[in-house]
Amino acid sequence: MVDALLRVEHLTKRFGGVAAVNGVSFAVHAGEIVGLIGPNGSGKTTLFNCVTGFLRADRPSEIEVMGQRVTRWRPDRIARLGMVRTFQEIRVFSRLSLVDNLLMSLQQHQEDHFVRRFLNTADVRRCEEHGQIRARELLDLVNLSAFADQPAGSLSYGQRKLLVLIAALMPDPPLILLDEPAAAVNPVLIDQMKDHIATLNQTGKTFLLVEHNMDVVMDICHRIVVLDHGEKIAEGTPEAIQGNEQVIDAYFGT
Repeated sequence: MVDALLRVEHLTKRFGGVAAVNGVSFAVHAGEIVGLIGPNGSGKTTLFNCVTGFLRADRPSEIEVMGQRVTRWRPDRIARLGMVRTFQEIRVFSRLSLVDNLLMSLQQHQEDHFVRRFLNTADVRRCEEHGQIRARELLDLVNLSAFADQPAGSLSYGQRKLLVLIAALMPDPPLILLDEPAAAVNPVLIDQMKDHIATLNQTGKTFLLVEHNMDVVMDICHRIVVLDHGEKIAEGTPEAIQGNEQVIDAYFGT
């Protein structure tokens, strides 16, 4: 049995002579909500990009997903293991309906052979029927079912964030990486977002999230990893992190 859905060992990424991430190690275990925090420029998004294959980590980095070493894998191959991510920038197809947006997300994880997606086989039709049902179930989960057949461009910013969240859930991954899910979202929708993540966690989903909103992090995370200048400076429960002098100095020191 895999003891960690994600394991990062000595993760390092340099740009020229600058180490954006320097020797960071941590793990995310099944059933956890883990927060990844740090001041601006601390290396959080670079770490996300390395873990998910969008950037190639430098040696001696080691990355394992679902027990498999994926250090130099392509992003699509890593995603099909069961680890899906979102991005800081909202990525939706504005002219497509909400349902079609979700179906597009599912399609990207169902088949790695491009031509087969266009063959109208019985398996493809069954996948489409299942996808339609799942899309509408997820829209109902985040109270967007009334907009199911409307273009995604008609949604508010916060509603688009919810759409991005459930798009990541379409292939039913065990591990979801969220990059600043609460950024620029109004307080009402932030509370909804927290509730949705907590509820999904209770049903078995595991989360690693980058977030600047400390209320979100402290309210829903079981454990927090703190970066500063590309290095891990602390790891622990929200209570332990709140009282950590090195963390306080990183955020508020001069």
